[in-house]
Amino acid sequence: MHIPVLRRELLELLNIKSGGIYVDCTGGAGGHAEEVLSKLTAGRLIIIERDPDAVERLKERFKGNPNAEVVRGNFKDIGSILKGLGIDKADGLYADFGVSSEQLSAPQRGFSFKLDGRIDMRMDYESGESAVDVVNRYSESQLAEIIYKYGEERFFKRIAYHIVSRRNLHPFENTLDLASVIKQAVPKKFHKQNQHPATKTFQALRIHVNGELEAAESLLREIGKCVEKGGRVAFISFHSLEDRLVKEYLHRYKSPCSCPPEFPICVCGKVPVFKTLTKKPITPSDREIKENPLSRSAKLRAAERI
Repeated sequence: MHIPVLRRELLELLNIKSGGIYVDCTGGAGGHAEEVLSKLTAGRLIIIERDPDAVERLKERFKGNPNAEVVRGNFKDIGSILKGLGIDKADGLYADFGVSSEQLSAPQRGFSFKLDGRIDMRMDYESGESAVDVVNRYSESQLAEIIYKYGEERFFKRIAYHIVSRRNLHPFENTLDLASVIKQAVPKKFHKQNQHPATKTFQALRIHVNGELEAAESLLREIGKCVEKGGRVAFISFHSLEDRLVKEYLHRYKSPCSCPPEFPICVCGKVPVFKTLTKKPITPSDREIKENPLSRSAKLRAAERI
């Protein structure tokens, strides 16, 4: 069962206007969307989702709600999506980055190292290269770079070496096979009790295949143009790379001055675009983590357009 993360905190930060226009950039199972829609009477919620299966589930879930509109697309194209819907600016938008519980629990999607299925990992499985293409075709150095850059895995070189060595004997096809090879590559003394040795590598492959950080950065670059003054934005991240990106962009919007430090006064003329609403990221309570262990690494940051 899907449980939306930090839903109460997200709703409070968005400060929903009953007749406003809002954008859910990562529809998923629709948990957050349902919470927002409960606050809308004459408003409009645009729900963006790139996963074909999730799009159909969302359309079915909200087919009777006149305030909900499901759009298949990638939130990196937020500007063109809103323009296509005749929306100049929204009263708020939010994104819940990362993989959904539905994707993780479907073996055929290949996201999980606990369930056996083809190594796919594409959020939109109808386009782009899959993770099986990456592990079977990329060079050892390319694999090492991906695992280090997107997984922050200390044994990135060993894992890349083991992957290439094994695929030379027999190409990879399924997730459990790949997870087993990665586990062998990580020295046993570094195996953590509550974390599978393949966790970071699977994360890295997924991020690379879906261009997740590039998409998040594209969205963050556009929010100043997409949100009305007084409107709010909120982002839920599940790993340090995403959270760092959100933190940097919100800080940049808050303090955009590009003058050299030695200048006594600002002469660049750049003014703040957003004010932050969260000095530190909001994290799940112990109770929420107990009820939903998948929420344990979530961090929520928000800002208001000025």
